[in-house]
Amino acid sequence: MTTTSARAAAADVVIRTAGLIKDYRSARRGRTTGHVRALDGLDLEVRRGEVFGFLGPNGAGKSTTIRILLDQLRPTAGYAEVLGATPAAGGPAVRARIGYLPGELAMQGRETAGDLLEHLVRLRGGRGSGRIGPLAERFGLDLTKPIRSLSKGNKQKVGVIQAFLHAPELLILDEPTSGLDPLLQQEFLAMVREATADGATVFMSSHVLSEVEIIAERVAIVREGRIVDLDDVATLRHHAGQQVALRFADPIRADEFAEIPGVEDVEVTDHTVRCLLRGEPDALLKAAAAHHVVRWVAEDRELEDLFLDFYRVPAGELHAEAEEVVVHGR
Repeated sequence: MTTTSARAAAADVVIRTAGLIKDYRSARRGRTTGHVRALDGLDLEVRRGEVFGFLGPNGAGKSTTIRILLDQLRPTAGYAEVLGATPAAGGPAVRARIGYLPGELAMQGRETAGDLLEHLVRLRGGRGSGRIGPLAERFGLDLTKPIRSLSKGNKQKVGVIQAFLHAPELLILDEPTSGLDPLLQQEFLAMVREATADGATVFMSSHVLSEVEIIAERVAIVREGRIVDLDDVATLRHHAGQQVALRFADPIRADEFAEIPGVEDVEVTDHTVRCLLRGEPDALLKAAAAHHVVRWVAEDRELEDLFLDFYRVPAGELHAEAEEVVVHGR
Protein backbone atom coordinates (compact mmCIF):
# COMPACT_ATOMS: atom_id res chain seq x y z
CA MET A 1 0.00 0.00 0.00
CA THR A 2 1.38 3.43 -0.97
CA THR A 3 1.73 6.26 1.55
CA THR A 4 -1.16 8.12 -0.13
CA SER A 5 -3.49 5.09 -0.06
CA ALA A 6 -2.52 4.34 3.56
CA ARG A 7 -3.44 7.89 4.53
CA ALA A 8 -6.74 7.61 2.66
CA ALA A 9 -7.53 4.33 4.44
CA ALA A 10 -6.71 5.90 7.81
CA ALA A 11 -8.97 8.86 7.02
CA ASP A 12 -11.84 6.44 6.36
CA VAL A 13 -11.63 5.09 9.92
CA VAL A 14 -13.66 7.19 12.35
CA ILE A 15 -13.20 5.02 15.47
CA ARG A 16 -10.21 2.79 16.14
CA THR A 17 -9.21 0.86 19.25
CA ALA A 18 -6.23 -1.47 19.62
CA GLY A 19 -5.60 -3.73 22.61
CA LEU A 20 -7.94 -1.62 24.70
CA ILE A 21 -7.95 -2.62 28.38
CA LYS A 22 -9.88 -1.09 31.26
CA ASP A 23 -9.61 -2.28 34.85
CA TYR A 24 -11.78 -1.02 37.70
CA ARG A 25 -10.78 -1.30 41.31
CA SER A 26 -13.05 -3.50 43.39
CA ALA A 27 -13.53 -2.65 47.05
CA ARG A 28 -15.19 -4.04 50.15
CA ARG A 29 -15.83 -1.97 53.26
CA GLY A 30 -13.61 0.80 51.97
CA ARG A 31 -10.62 -1.46 51.17
CA THR A 32 -9.38 -2.24 47.68
CA THR A 33 -9.67 -5.99 47.16
CA GLY A 34 -8.49 -6.28 43.55
CA HIS A 35 -9.43 -5.30 40.03
CA VAL A 36 -12.31 -6.06 37.69
CA ARG A 37 -11.42 -6.14 33.99
CA ALA A 38 -14.17 -4.48 31.95
CA LEU A 39 -12.26 -4.44 28.64
CA ASP A 40 -9.75 -7.16 27.79
CA GLY A 41 -7.82 -6.20 24.66
CA LEU A 42 -10.65 -4.81 22.52
CA ASP A 43 -9.74 -4.22 18.84
CA LEU A 44 -12.20 -2.29 16.72
CA GLU A 45 -12.49 -0.15 13.58
CA VAL A 46 -15.56 1.80 12.48
CA ARG A 47 -15.53 3.20 8.97
CA ARG A 48 -16.71 6.60 7.85
CA GLY A 49 -20.37 6.69 6.81
CA GLU A 50 -21.40 3.28 8.16
CA VAL A 51 -23.89 2.27 10.83
CA PHE A 52 -22.02 -0.01 13.23
CA GLY A 53 -23.86 -2.16 15.76
CA PHE A 54 -22.15 -2.92 19.09
CA LEU A 55 -23.96 -5.77 20.82
CA GLY A 56 -23.69 -7.37 24.23
CA PRO A 57 -25.60 -7.69 27.50
CA ASN A 58 -25.08 -5.56 30.57
CA GLY A 59 -21.53 -5.92 31.84
CA ALA A 60 -20.06 -6.90 28.45
CA GLY A 61 -18.04 -3.67 28.19
CA LYS A 62 -20.18 -1.63 25.79
CA SER A 63 -20.69 1.47 27.93
CA THR A 64 -17.09 1.38 29.16
CA THR A 65 -15.90 1.44 25.54
CA ILE A 66 -18.16 4.40 24.75
CA ARG A 67 -17.00 6.34 27.81
CA ILE A 68 -13.37 5.85 26.78
CA LEU A 69 -14.15 7.07 23.25
CA LEU A 70 -15.67 10.23 24.78
CA ASP A 71 -12.76 10.73 27.23
CA GLN A 72 -15.05 10.20 30.20
CA LEU A 73 -12.72 7.34 31.21
CA ARG A 74 -9.05 6.73 30.52
CA PRO A 75 -7.94 3.23 29.47
CA THR A 76 -5.67 1.12 31.63
CA ALA A 77 -3.76 0.06 28.52
CA GLY A 78 -4.15 0.07 24.76
CA TYR A 79 -5.12 2.77 22.32
CA ALA A 80 -8.28 4.57 21.21
CA GLU A 81 -8.75 7.11 18.43
CA VAL A 82 -11.86 9.08 17.44
CA LEU A 83 -12.06 11.29 14.34
CA GLY A 84 -8.31 11.14 13.88
CA ALA A 85 -7.23 11.96 17.44
CA THR A 86 -7.01 10.25 20.81
CA PRO A 87 -9.98 11.24 22.98
CA ALA A 88 -7.71 13.15 25.39
CA ALA A 89 -5.83 15.03 22.66
CA GLY A 90 -8.96 15.77 20.63
CA GLY A 91 -10.68 17.41 23.58
CA PRO A 92 -13.68 19.73 23.12
CA ALA A 93 -12.92 20.31 19.43
CA VAL A 94 -13.50 16.63 18.61
CA ARG A 95 -16.43 16.23 21.02
CA ALA A 96 -18.18 19.13 19.26
CA ARG A 97 -18.30 16.93 16.15
CA ILE A 98 -20.01 14.10 18.06
CA GLY A 99 -23.65 13.55 18.99
CA TYR A 100 -23.85 11.42 22.13
CA LEU A 101 -26.81 9.69 23.73
CA PRO A 102 -25.93 7.97 27.04
CA GLY A 103 -27.54 4.74 28.13
CA GLU A 104 -28.89 6.37 31.28
CA LEU A 105 -30.20 9.93 31.12
CA ALA A 106 -29.82 12.02 34.28
CA MET A 107 -32.49 14.68 33.76
CA GLN A 108 -34.07 16.17 36.87
CA GLY A 109 -33.98 19.93 36.35
CA ARG A 110 -36.81 22.45 36.68
CA GLU A 111 -36.16 23.90 33.23
CA THR A 112 -38.37 22.87 30.35
CA ALA A 113 -37.35 20.50 27.60
CA GLY A 114 -37.19 23.48 25.25
CA ASP A 115 -34.95 25.42 27.66
CA LEU A 116 -32.54 22.50 27.92
CA LEU A 117 -32.30 22.08 24.16
CA GLU A 118 -31.78 25.83 23.67
CA HIS A 119 -29.02 25.72 26.29
CA LEU A 120 -27.28 22.91 24.42
CA VAL A 121 -27.57 24.87 21.18
CA ARG A 122 -25.80 27.83 22.83
CA LEU A 123 -23.03 25.55 24.11
CA ARG A 124 -22.57 24.31 20.54
CA GLY A 125 -22.20 27.82 19.15
CA GLY A 126 -25.75 28.03 17.83
CA ARG A 127 -25.60 24.89 15.71
CA GLY A 128 -29.03 23.26 15.38
CA SER A 129 -31.16 26.16 16.66
CA GLY A 130 -33.57 25.85 13.73
CA ARG A 131 -34.04 22.11 14.23
CA ILE A 132 -35.48 22.07 17.76
CA GLY A 133 -39.08 22.68 16.73
CA PRO A 134 -39.17 20.29 13.75
CA LEU A 135 -37.50 17.46 15.69
CA ALA A 136 -39.77 17.98 18.70
CA GLU A 137 -42.82 17.85 16.43
CA ARG A 138 -41.47 14.75 14.73
CA PHE A 139 -41.15 12.98 18.10
CA GLY A 140 -44.30 14.43 19.65
CA LEU A 141 -42.32 16.15 22.44
CA ASP A 142 -43.95 18.97 24.42
CA LEU A 143 -41.16 21.53 24.79
CA THR A 144 -43.01 23.46 27.52
CA LYS A 145 -43.00 20.69 30.14
CA PRO A 146 -40.37 20.70 32.92
CA ILE A 147 -37.72 18.03 32.50
CA ARG A 148 -38.33 16.54 35.94
CA SER A 149 -42.01 15.91 35.11
CA LEU A 150 -41.29 13.95 31.94
CA SER A 151 -41.79 10.20 31.69
CA LYS A 152 -38.86 7.92 30.79
CA GLY A 153 -40.06 7.79 27.19
CA ASN A 154 -40.28 11.58 26.90
CA LYS A 155 -36.85 12.02 28.47
CA GLN A 156 -35.54 9.59 25.88
CA LYS A 157 -37.06 11.80 23.18
CA VAL A 158 -35.09 14.76 24.56
CA GLY A 159 -31.94 12.64 24.58
CA VAL A 160 -32.38 11.52 20.98
CA ILE A 161 -33.17 15.04 19.77
CA GLN A 162 -30.13 16.60 21.45
CA ALA A 163 -27.84 13.96 19.92
CA PHE A 164 -29.06 14.67 16.36
CA LEU A 165 -29.71 18.38 16.83
CA HIS A 166 -26.40 19.81 15.58
CA ALA A 167 -26.09 17.37 12.63
CA PRO A 168 -22.91 15.80 14.04
CA GLU A 169 -20.25 14.04 12.02
CA LEU A 170 -20.32 11.04 14.38
CA LEU A 171 -23.24 9.73 16.43
CA ILE A 172 -22.45 7.55 19.45
CA LEU A 173 -25.72 6.11 20.73
CA ASP A 174 -26.04 3.89 23.79
CA GLU A 175 -29.38 2.01 23.86
CA PRO A 176 -31.03 4.78 21.80
CA THR A 177 -34.60 3.45 21.62
CA SER A 178 -34.98 2.49 25.28
CA GLY A 179 -38.40 3.74 26.40
CA LEU A 180 -39.60 4.69 22.92
CA ASP A 181 -42.79 3.17 21.56
CA PRO A 182 -42.62 1.16 18.29
CA LEU A 183 -43.70 4.08 16.08
CA LEU A 184 -40.98 6.32 17.50
CA GLN A 185 -38.44 3.53 17.15
CA GLN A 186 -39.22 3.58 13.43
CA GLU A 187 -38.85 7.37 13.41
CA PHE A 188 -35.46 7.01 15.07
CA LEU A 189 -34.34 4.53 12.40
CA ALA A 190 -35.46 6.98 9.72
CA MET A 191 -33.33 9.69 11.35
CA VAL A 192 -30.31 7.36 11.35
CA ARG A 193 -30.77 6.72 7.63
CA GLU A 194 -31.04 10.46 6.97
CA ALA A 195 -27.90 11.17 8.98
CA THR A 196 -25.82 8.57 7.14
CA ALA A 197 -27.18 9.82 3.80
CA ASP A 198 -25.66 13.17 4.78
CA GLY A 199 -22.30 11.52 5.50
CA ALA A 200 -22.53 10.85 9.25
CA THR A 201 -21.16 7.74 10.96
CA VAL A 202 -23.28 5.95 13.57
CA PHE A 203 -21.89 3.77 16.37
CA MET A 204 -24.88 2.21 18.10
CA SER A 205 -24.96 0.01 21.17
CA SER A 206 -28.23 -1.81 21.67
CA HIS A 207 -30.02 -4.80 23.18
CA VAL A 208 -32.68 -4.59 20.45
CA LEU A 209 -31.04 -7.02 18.05
CA SER A 210 -33.76 -6.93 15.39
CA GLU A 211 -33.37 -3.15 15.25
CA VAL A 212 -29.60 -3.36 14.77
CA GLU A 213 -30.05 -6.00 12.08
CA ILE A 214 -32.36 -3.67 10.13
CA ILE A 215 -30.14 -0.58 10.25
CA ALA A 216 -26.51 -1.67 10.72
CA GLU A 217 -24.05 -2.62 8.01
CA ARG A 218 -21.63 -4.37 10.35
CA VAL A 219 -22.06 -5.74 13.85
CA ALA A 220 -19.64 -6.64 16.63
CA ILE A 221 -20.68 -9.01 19.40
CA VAL A 222 -18.79 -8.36 22.64
CA ARG A 223 -18.52 -10.61 25.67
CA GLU A 224 -16.50 -9.97 28.84
CA GLY A 225 -14.64 -7.09 27.22
CA ARG A 226 -13.63 -8.92 24.04
CA ILE A 227 -15.12 -9.02 20.56
CA VAL A 228 -16.18 -12.59 19.84
CA ASP A 229 -17.56 -11.97 16.34
CA LEU A 230 -17.47 -9.07 13.90
CA ASP A 231 -18.80 -9.07 10.37
CA ASP A 232 -21.40 -7.61 8.04
CA VAL A 233 -24.99 -8.46 8.90
CA ALA A 234 -25.50 -10.76 5.90
CA THR A 235 -22.47 -12.86 6.89
CA LEU A 236 -23.56 -13.01 10.51
CA ARG A 237 -26.98 -14.24 9.40
CA HIS A 238 -25.17 -16.93 7.40
CA HIS A 239 -23.24 -17.90 10.56
CA ALA A 240 -26.56 -18.10 12.40
CA GLY A 241 -27.67 -20.85 10.02
CA GLN A 242 -31.05 -22.50 9.53
CA GLN A 243 -33.29 -24.73 11.61
CA VAL A 244 -34.04 -27.76 9.45
CA ALA A 245 -36.67 -30.48 9.90
CA LEU A 246 -36.76 -33.57 7.65
CA ARG A 247 -39.59 -36.09 7.85
CA PHE A 248 -39.06 -39.53 6.32
CA ALA A 249 -41.37 -42.37 5.35
CA ASP A 250 -39.46 -44.80 7.60
CA PRO A 251 -37.64 -44.51 10.96
CA ILE A 252 -34.20 -42.83 10.83
CA ARG A 253 -31.01 -43.34 12.85
CA ALA A 254 -29.32 -40.24 14.34
CA ASP A 255 -25.78 -41.44 13.52
CA GLU A 256 -26.51 -41.05 9.78
CA PHE A 257 -26.69 -37.27 10.22
CA ALA A 258 -24.63 -36.47 13.31
CA GLU A 259 -21.24 -36.31 11.52
CA ILE A 260 -22.32 -34.32 8.45
CA PRO A 261 -20.19 -31.13 8.03
CA GLY A 262 -22.15 -28.02 9.01
CA VAL A 263 -24.86 -29.99 10.81
CA GLU A 264 -25.25 -29.49 14.58
CA ASP A 265 -27.71 -30.28 17.37
CA VAL A 266 -29.19 -33.32 15.64
CA GLU A 267 -32.40 -34.61 17.21
CA VAL A 268 -34.22 -37.70 15.92
CA THR A 269 -37.75 -38.70 16.87
CA ASP A 270 -38.88 -41.76 14.99
CA HIS A 271 -39.41 -40.52 11.41
CA THR A 272 -38.17 -36.91 11.86
CA VAL A 273 -34.69 -35.37 11.98
CA ARG A 274 -34.28 -31.84 13.34
CA CYS A 275 -30.94 -30.04 13.22
CA LEU A 276 -29.11 -26.74 12.94
CA LEU A 277 -27.51 -26.26 9.52
CA ARG A 278 -24.66 -23.76 9.06
CA GLY A 279 -23.46 -23.29 5.50
CA GLU A 280 -24.55 -25.09 2.35
CA PRO A 281 -27.13 -27.91 2.52
CA ASP A 282 -25.47 -30.17 -0.10
CA ALA A 283 -24.08 -32.83 2.27
CA LEU A 284 -27.30 -32.94 4.30
CA LEU A 285 -29.41 -33.32 1.17
CA LYS A 286 -27.23 -36.15 -0.13
CA ALA A 287 -27.58 -38.01 3.18
CA ALA A 288 -31.35 -37.46 3.15
CA ALA A 289 -31.59 -38.64 -0.48
CA ALA A 290 -30.68 -42.18 0.62
CA HIS A 291 -34.18 -42.34 2.16
CA HIS A 292 -37.74 -41.49 1.18
CA VAL A 293 -38.20 -37.83 2.25
CA VAL A 294 -41.82 -36.90 2.97
CA ARG A 295 -41.33 -33.29 4.08
CA TRP A 296 -38.54 -30.69 4.29
CA VAL A 297 -38.72 -27.43 6.28
CA ALA A 298 -35.86 -24.92 6.63
CA GLU A 299 -36.17 -21.61 8.50
CA ASP A 300 -33.51 -18.90 8.76
CA ARG A 301 -32.45 -18.14 12.30
CA GLU A 302 -32.34 -14.54 13.47
CA LEU A 303 -29.26 -12.54 14.44
CA GLU A 304 -30.52 -12.82 18.00
CA ASP A 305 -30.08 -16.59 17.83
CA LEU A 306 -26.41 -16.18 16.92
CA PHE A 307 -26.00 -13.67 19.74
CA LEU A 308 -27.45 -16.17 22.22
CA ASP A 309 -25.18 -18.92 20.84
CA PHE A 310 -22.16 -16.95 21.99
CA TYR A 311 -23.57 -16.61 25.47
CA ARG A 312 -24.27 -20.33 25.80
CA VAL A 313 -20.60 -21.18 25.20
CA PRO A 314 -18.20 -21.00 28.20
CA ALA A 315 -16.17 -17.78 28.16
CA GLY A 316 -12.81 -19.58 28.01
CA GLU A 317 -13.69 -21.32 24.75
CA LEU A 318 -14.90 -18.07 23.22
CA HIS A 319 -11.70 -16.25 24.18
CA ALA A 320 -9.68 -18.82 22.25
CA GLU A 321 -11.88 -18.28 19.17
CA ALA A 322 -11.78 -14.49 19.57
CA GLU A 323 -8.05 -14.46 18.77
CA GLU A 324 -9.04 -15.24 15.17
CA VAL A 325 -11.48 -12.35 14.88
CA VAL A 326 -10.06 -9.33 13.07
CA VAL A 327 -11.54 -5.92 12.51
CA HIS A 328 -12.48 -6.63 8.89
CA GLY A 329 -14.19 -9.97 9.58
CA ARG A 330 -12.93 -13.53 9.73
